[in-house]
Amino acid sequence: MRHGTRIAAGAALLLTLTTAPAATAATDTPAATAATDGTTTHVDGRLPSGATYLMDVPASWNGTVLLFSHGYTSGPANPAQDAPDEATKSLLLQGGYALIGSSYATTGWAVTDAVPDQLATLEAFTARFGQASRTLAWGRSYGGLVTTAIAERHPERIDGSLSLCGLVQGGVANWNNTLDPAFALKTLLGSDVPLVNLPSQTAATDAANTLTAAVDSAQSTAEGRARIALAAALHNIPVWNAPTQTRPAATDWDAQQANQYDAVKGLLRIAAFNRRQEAEVRAGGNMSWNTGVDYARLLAESSVRKEVTELYKKAGLSLRKDLATLNRAPRVSADPKATDWMSRTSSFTGKLAKPQLSVHTIGDPLVPVQTESALKRAVTAAGSGPLLRQAYVDNAGHCTFSPAEQLAALHTLEDRLTTGTWQGTDPASLNARATAADPTTPTRYVRYHPTPYLRPYDLAHPADRR
Repeated sequence: MRHGTRIAAGAALLLTLTTAPAATAATDTPAATAATDGTTTHVDGRLPSGATYLMDVPASWNGTVLLFSHGYTSGPANPAQDAPDEATKSLLLQGGYALIGSSYATTGWAVTDAVPDQLATLEAFTARFGQASRTLAWGRSYGGLVTTAIAERHPERIDGSLSLCGLVQGGVANWNNTLDPAFALKTLLGSDVPLVNLPSQTAATDAANTLTAAVDSAQSTAEGRARIALAAALHNIPVWNAPTQTRPAATDWDAQQANQYDAVKGLLRIAAFNRRQEAEVRAGGNMSWNTGVDYARLLAESSVRKEVTELYKKAGLSLRKDLATLNRAPRVSADPKATDWMSRTSSFTGKLAKPQLSVHTIGDPLVPVQTESALKRAVTAAGSGPLLRQAYVDNAGHCTFSPAEQLAALHTLEDRLTTGTWQGTDPASLNARATAADPTTPTRYVRYHPTPYLRPYDLAHPADRR
């Protein structure tokens, strides 16, 4: 396996599966400014990579620093973030936590910038404020991938990690799973659009618009709605996936599909084309494939397969024939070099050296809750199972956690570090902790077991790499 390098913050940082040297701090440069209101010192700075960073340190700092990795940013605006939202940030500062985070030097699928820039920000913090007694890495969405990369590859720099709604399935798995619903829609709706090797953002937007128009047209017929539901099932898009939606009854197949219809269009507009094109540029080609995939088997493992079968019955369509059509259709092959790049930079070994807590909403349409199954698969195979705990919030949407729920997760991780054992990871304990941390916002932890991730890929399973 080849290993890529990147020069960041004045030192060579290897973004590989091995331990990298520490980045040189970038503090006290002309671009760094500090201000205080008497209760909190706020620092704005810039790293040699060009990334900006934020630091907020309360006067009553409790010795813990939280290194926050933000989610995917498409630009051109690329602000640094050191907390997931203002309400949670305020509560953390009141609790005495120091908050830091960078913008990453570039936007998009920027893991090769994000990891070294985050570590350089940590170095800058230490140079300015001194060594923390405890360092926790945390992040949301794409930032959960960045956080997990830090946890696996630089465990000596942190004491523990917290992923919220994270892409913890890794990069290759993400792009394979994003390919499948688009492939199904293109094939079954008869839309002639390129799915991979997109030459530009303009071409990606055109393809997304064309396929979205086909989905809109299909939604007007029972046959089209059944096929949209099949495509949604191949991504495990839940039937309740936005806070604005009414939660449908268990057998209200039409309401379930209507909710998925909105999410399918969101997936096409957000990830399936434009974000894919940006990632392909970084990888040097198409990093995903569906050669050898049996779509009947995937549907059989989907969390919403019952809805699909019922909608096909209602439409008078043969599900078996449509699955056979998918399995006969010309397949998409990956560029091995692009897959290798995505694997080296953005896939996981499952080897943890420090405790990690991973939290997900059960109704996430963009990063489905089944990514947690993929993470557990890798961590278990690597023998790191005792270091991982996972928890689930009964809410719809991507990263729709309350401040109370986020603080409960953080405090649970802290207790694991203090006591040496996981305590209070059951829903009742998490909800009690959440209410104590912030009684003004919801507490919705539930017991939940996600179905398997449909297209897993990790470095703990050699058979995944082909």
